[in-house]
Amino acid sequence: MENEGDTRDVASQRLKRGMRGALTASAVIAMVSTSPAPAIAQPPAQNSESDALKKYRELSEEAEKVNEDFLKATDDKNAKQAELDKATAELAEAGKSKDAAQAKENEFRGQVEDLSSASFRGARFNKLSALLTGTSAQDFLDRSTALNVLATDNNKALTELHKAVTTAADSATKAADAQRRATEARDAAAKLSADIEARKKDLASQIKQVESAARTLSAADKAKLNPPADNGVYFGPPGAAGTAMQAALSMRGQPYVWGGAAPGGFDCSGLTSWAYKQANVVLPRSSRAQYGVGKPVSKDALIPGDLLFYGSSASSIHHVAMYIGNGMIVHASTSGTPVMSVPMEKGGKDFFAAKRVVG
Repeated sequence: MENEGDTRDVASQRLKRGMRGALTASAVIAMVSTSPAPAIAQPPAQNSESDALKKYRELSEEAEKVNEDFLKATDDKNAKQAELDKATAELAEAGKSKDAAQAKENEFRGQVEDLSSASFRGARFNKLSALLTGTSAQDFLDRSTALNVLATDNNKALTELHKAVTTAADSATKAADAQRRATEARDAAAKLSADIEARKKDLASQIKQVESAARTLSAADKAKLNPPADNGVYFGPPGAAGTAMQAALSMRGQPYVWGGAAPGGFDCSGLTSWAYKQANVVLPRSSRAQYGVGKPVSKDALIPGDLLFYGSSASSIHHVAMYIGNGMIVHASTSGTPVMSVPMEKGGKDFFAAKRVVG
């Protein structure tokens, strides 16, 4: 019996030791699970930009806005000059018309006065007087015919005189209106010329800041400004829109140049205006003025050749790109980056509207 009791005591002690071990393991697991994980340093994001590159982009964006202000002022001045030219031509035409009408008025006024004077000297315009003074039936017929001709000529002269007087008066009114419009257009053009000079100075100053910032960029920063080029083939619709699209695509790789609008260097609106010019479609020079051309089109109904505008409002548009299909655009984006075809979202975060230039 004692051996059996000893056996039970040994088993009991082993069970207790096992339970203590289990409790200890559980406590360790609990401590591990509730203890904060050690901090692990995260590698820097692959797409993060240096402060120098961020500053460069900010300065470039400001320069783009100033450039658009300058181009818009130039567009406005050209429009005013066109108004001035038109008003000046109309003024000259109105002057010629007035001079011709006055000459005609003088001619017929003299004829009317002569006919009226003849009437008062005894040439009565009625057949009864011809009958009473005639010596025969033939004489009566001759006199009546002559009087009819005289009366007809007098009516014609009066009609022509009235027409000449009216024409002269209308020409004088048109001349006065043309003179007023010419004066207004000339004054506006002069004011815009001063505005253009001021904006040109602002742009030159802004470009200097951009160029200075460019010198601080690292090789990695410059690589981000020049991502791998897309040389894909895109097909546009037949006609002017497709021709313009292919023209724009042919300029991929050309440098961004402030005010550039020809092979060798483009800014955003310079590229779109040049491309459409190749399709014999004339666009204004600035992106804001180009927004006034064509008809609106929703973003989900774009076709190749449509223009996409960026800005918070029509008056603050600062960028334009051309849609080329498959969710892609071609544009001259910013200083340091060549003309490229890129996904639409790369055009800018402030998409405003789209326009279809033709069709």
